[in-house]
Amino acid sequence: MNFESSNLNNNSTVSDGLQLNTPQNESSINNSLSENSTNRPFTLRESVDIAMKNFFSQLEEQQPVDLYNLVLAEVEAPLMESVMKFTRGNQTKASEVLGLNRGTLRKKLKAYGLN
Repeated sequence: MNFESSNLNNNSTVSDGLQLNTPQNESSINNSLSENSTNRPFTLRESVDIAMKNFFSQLEEQQPVDLYNLVLAEVEAPLMESVMKFTRGNQTKASEVLGLNRGTLRKKLKAYGLN
């Protein structure tokens, strides 16, 4: 994958991968978005909080399983893609930005099909 020319969707949010396709989902997100009346971008923490509230509100009687790994996979893949784009595909620079050794970075890139 060429990270310089990859087109990341600027309208994506952290919650994209955690959404369930139900009608209440859009209103739930709109309610959460209206909480931020300051016209400033949401912090990553706020985005995660909104996504998790939305996710839990849609579970009904279901019990989530392996939620930690689900959230990590949903966040880690776009993180890796964004950092690789930022570093123009330079794995050495990306590993420094992420605070990972290059071997770990390569393993993660391969796991997410980003190599």
